[in-house]
Formats: sequence, C-alpha cells, structure tokens
Amino acid sequence: MSLSLPWRPHLLFKDSFSTIFSYKNPVPQFHLSYTPSRRSRLSTMNPNSQAPRASLPQNNGSPATISSCSFVDGGRIGEVKRVTKETDVYVKLSLDGTGVADSSSSIPFLDHMLDQIASHGLFDVHVRATGDIHIDDHHTNEDVALALGTALLQALGDRKGINRFGNFTAPLDEALVHVTLDLSGRPHLSCNLSLPTERVGTYDTQLVEHFFQSLVNTSGMTLHIRQLAGKNTHHIIEATFKAFARALRQAAEHDPRRIDTVPSSKGVLSRS
Repeated sequence: MSLSLPWRPHLLFKDSFSTIFSYKNPVPQFHLSYTPSRRSRLSTMNPNSQAPRASLPQNNGSPATISSCSFVDGGRIGEVKRVTKETDVYVKLSLDGTGVADSSSSIPFLDHMLDQIASHGLFDVHVRATGDIHIDDHHTNEDVALALGTALLQALGDRKGINRFGNFTAPLDEALVHVTLDLSGRPHLSCNLSLPTERVGTYDTQLVEHFFQSLVNTSGMTLHIRQLAGKNTHHIIEATFKAFARALRQAAEHDPRRIDTVPSSKGVLSRS
C-alpha cells in the first residue's frame, strides 16, 4: 500500500533552508561566492587599480597614461595611452592572442615589423600612433616602443608560472639572427647587428636598435641580439623581429610544471 503525503517543502527544509525556501518564497534564492582562477582573477579588479608601472626615462617627455592590467577571457592584456608634445600613442597587447596584427604607427616599415611580432609571437598587437614625422621617425619609433614595453610589463603581471627565458634563431633567405631574452625585470640590451644600408625605404636603420632599447627600458627585459649572417638590410631586420617574437612567445608562455610560482630563486620578478 502506497502512502501519499502532501508536498511540504517548508517542513522538509525547515532547518537548513527555511530562510530561502518556503510557501511564501517557493523559489530558492541562491547567493554564490566565486573565486576566479589565476588567469581570470584580474578581470574583477577595481578598474581604478594600477598594474605594476615602469619607470620611464626622464628625457622621454611626459609619462604614459597607464590603464590597469586586465584578464579578458583568460588572456593577459596590457593597454597604454602615451601622450607627449611630440607623439600620441595608443598600444593594446594581448599575450594570449591569435596573432592579430592591427598597427598604424604612421611609419610603414615599423608597422611591417610590428606585424611580425604579432604573427610570429601569436600576440594580438593594436597600435595607433601619430607624431612629428615631418621632422623624422625617431620620436614616434621610440614612443611606440616605450608604450609597447609598458603594455608588456602590465600583461606579464607578477610573472607567476611563465617560462621567463626565450631563445630563437630565425632565418630569412641569406640572413640569420639569434635572439635570447630573459623577462627578469632588469633592463639590458646587447645588440650586434651589421646593417649594410642606412635606410630601408624611408626608415632609418639606426632606429632598429633604438626601438629595442626603448622596449627593454620599460618592460624590464634582458635582450641579446646576434646577427649570424646576412647581406640584405631588410632581411636582417625582419629576421630580428621574427626571432624576437618567437623568443618572447616562448618566455611569456606558461610552464605547466611551475603552476603559480615565480621563476626566480628570489621569489620575485618585478620592474616596479
């Protein structure tokens, strides 16, 4: 014989859920707390909070206006607006991108090189820049690199779990360039390029080393560039940017064995 009893949820759940489930309030009102994963944690940060800042050189005009680092859909993103009397630069960098290249720096050859960083590093690189290119490309080239380095500094955050070191040799026809880098928090550039011509199109080839020096200064990176072979200036420079992109990708990617630890015996890797 079956026994049919009336449904009385207010009695069944009286002890544990009486405050959220009753005849007067038959639909439970759940209040959940959520602890985001490390890779998405910063998306819930106060938008006014600041990411680690780089100390920009004193002779580079006014400091950049820096937005906070954000993790969107699990991605590490840095975003920088830098305005001086000479240039107006905006950079957005995603380290966990797909290789989106969207750069307009007012310097066509530099845009071509920024595209190499995006494509071969699998970074999403967005650059908008205007500057006093009626004088020359120097200030715009420099300030794009300073902003890109600062965006990289933001996107790396506390650098927990990354490989830290990157190493790559890139060929381009007769040219061969080797790049080794360390996301150490200590800026240093050693650049050994022998460029046969003073210009590629209208781009002053002296600006290649200056670009990397500016990027190193704000990102806190140790960077070594060695040319192993090459006769064509365009090929040598492009191989340099390709090797840099691949080395940076390797260094910025996560080491699955390291998880949430900083790759340093000191326990800290920071530019701030």
